[in-house]
Amino acid sequence: MPVYLPYSSTPIPAGFPSPAEGYLEEYLSLDQHLIQDKESTVLLRCKGDSMIGAHICAGDWLIVDRGRQAVSGDIVVAALDGEFTLKRLILRGQQVILQPENPGYQPIFVRPEQELSLFGVLTGLARRV
Repeated sequence: MPVYLPYSSTPIPAGFPSPAEGYLEEYLSLDQHLIQDKESTVLLRCKGDSMIGAHICAGDWLIVDRGRQAVSGDIVVAALDGEFTLKRLILRGQQVILQPENPGYQPIFVRPEQELSLFGVLTGLARRV
């Protein structure tokens, strides 16, 4: 059952204060906003810091669409030789690269003899502050 929360379509500035306009005017269900295909979407927890440059932190809830076709540039949950990882998918011709978003980690150049399957595409995040 969706939970509808009041929201304002006027963005809140993160810089200089602005007069409050419109305030709360509509209702929005976050699950309907963040999930395109309920049947193919799963929630996973992030572990580690290899994607910190994409603002994905340890403990974040990952909203992953298993039915979406991944394209180069998407952040994906991939299984490489049976081990799951969250990385940016880069396709260069026949070369598949799983690119971290942290300079402390090296890209993974998938070799032809390795088994790669894409579990799903990251479509959203949720975190408590």
